Amino acid sequence: MKSILPLEAQSLIGTVVRHGYAPATPRAHPAPTRPLPLRIATPADAETRIGIIHNARARLNVSRHRPVPLEGCEHAMPGSHAELDRALAGFAANGVNALVIDGGDGTIRDVMSAALRHFTGVFPRVAVIPSGKTNALAVDLGLPLNWTVAEAVEAIRLGGIKERAPLEVWRPGDRETSLRGFIFGAGAFVRATGLAQTTHRFGAFNGLSVGLSIFGAVAQTVFGGRNNSWRRGQAMRVAPVGAVAVEGPQYMLLGSTLTRMPLGIKPFGRSRGGLKLLRIDAQPRHILAMLPALLGGKNDASLPRNGYHRLDAERIELTLTGDFILDGETFAGGPLTLCQGKPMRFVVP
Repeated sequence: MKSILPLEAQSLIGTVVRHGYAPATPRAHPAPTRPLPLRIATPADAETRIGIIHNARARLNVSRHRPVPLEGCEHAMPGSHAELDRALAGFAANGVNALVIDGGDGTIRDVMSAALRHFTGVFPRVAVIPSGKTNALAVDLGLPLNWTVAEAVEAIRLGGIKERAPLEVWRPGDRETSLRGFIFGAGAFVRATGLAQTTHRFGAFNGLSVGLSIFGAVAQTVFGGRNNSWRRGQAMRVAPVGAVAVEGPQYMLLGSTLTRMPLGIKPFGRSRGGLKLLRIDAQPRHILAMLPALLGGKNDASLPRNGYHRLDAERIELTLTGDFILDGETFAGGPLTLCQGKPMRFVVP
């Protein structure tokens, strides 16, 4: 039986929570040894076969009518990780060489994480419909926030391409990574993401929710007293390859491969590609005074003197005593490796 049913024959399967699919326990993955596909499908391919993944629980899709199937495209509306895996397996078996992902950052993470198990020859180019809560990748790509599936399908055939390399999370003993995303955070970032969920309930999304979360995190840090749990930080070991390892309590870790962050903030400094990390020591000093330089991307010598450290690294070994966030979803910590994956091609108008 084919894995991908006509859209009108499908129903939502499984419980969908938070950012789209019922969260699965992250599987462990060893140091990166598995190569990505040899080449990526391009508009010059003789035949373009398009597969569309709809997340019916994405913020904007909840109030929309059921999507209308587009002629010549395969459609899937998975309701769980298992359903998503079967849909992608069916797409690959049917020769799909371009994907449309209709959902938020969490949906994109889930699709990217599962797709390489199935597309082992030519990896599809990807078009993103920003229908989630923050849509950080769409912001970085400069996509219209009102982009439609039909417009994305047209862009696959006629539009341009931007490359972005995902951030990969590996665990000891893994043979392949099942976690690929674009924004990683630990320490206070986990709590700040919880604040973002609160702002969503009050109708704040995209850049506004990011701004309110930053404001809330700073307020908790500044006014909570020196020994509050925000300021005390979290014990962890951070060991960038080629740099000195740091072990002890850290206020926050933030990592990304995006070139542009929501709300125009620049926590890593000037805009650039590659894997970038911001590490803030526990008991952050002069946080209100440092905030303009920190978020504005300024190369201010007072930042590292006060415990705000930026660095670029191809690979970072971590040991976390608490959870971490990847594109809005919470995962268990422990020993981890962060690295930059091979570039993927994203369709733009």
